[in-house]
Amino acid sequence: MHGLILALQFLTRLPTPRLAVVSPAHMAGCVVWFPLVGLLIGALVAASAWLGAQEDPWLGALLGLVAWVGLTGALHLDGLADLADALGAAHRLADPTARRERLLQVLADPHLGVFGGVALVLQLLAKLVLIMLAVQVGAYLALLLAPAWSRWGVLLWSRLPPLKPGLGERFAWRSGNLAIVFWALALALAGFLQPMLALGFVWTPAWRYWLLRRLGGMTGDALGAGVEWGESVLLLAWLLIWPGPSGLF
Repeated sequence: MHGLILALQFLTRLPTPRLAVVSPAHMAGCVVWFPLVGLLIGALVAASAWLGAQEDPWLGALLGLVAWVGLTGALHLDGLADLADALGAAHRLADPTARRERLLQVLADPHLGVFGGVALVLQLLAKLVLIMLAVQVGAYLALLLAPAWSRWGVLLWSRLPPLKPGLGERFAWRSGNLAIVFWALALALAGFLQPMLALGFVWTPAWRYWLLRRLGGMTGDALGAGVEWGESVLLLAWLLIWPGPSGLF
């Protein structure tokens, strides 16, 4: 339970028991619980959206989005904004070494830039609309599973070479193959209820490939950005590819 409590403390703002000792091994080992924490986040988001939808779908979407951001403390949104700023600042540099140095320099800057601000606004708007559309057709199971699927990706992405010291490298050495396979099978079984969410098997390696090709590795911000975009991609896939009564909860 030590790892689960740490995962809850890291990924959410939910109250948890106080841990007397937290070692690097404990911190690294908690990553195997990320998909389960994602299921909990998804359950609370879906419940909030359902509650608001009893009055109006847009209210359901707003409550779902507020719950999503509030539960996670905007953790992954912060990574998304930082990565967007870094990519925007480095994209005009032709030399790979200079581009990498500029990217890492901007990633280390705590200030929000224009690229990050635009990325935040677009992501929040995308989630608001996607939650509303999901609520309209009763796709609460999609809201439940999307956060778990996207956090399963962290188990794979964190094994890429770390670009700099930070949270990302702390997870890499304890995310073993057994945990990856276990959660893949569990989420695949759940995917039979919502088949389009199996796109996670495409999105996860695709984001890993992009990180390796574009950045040459990963950082904590890159992991957070992958979680955020993964949630939106999975919800969008469900709404576009699997419409109709057969896709409802």
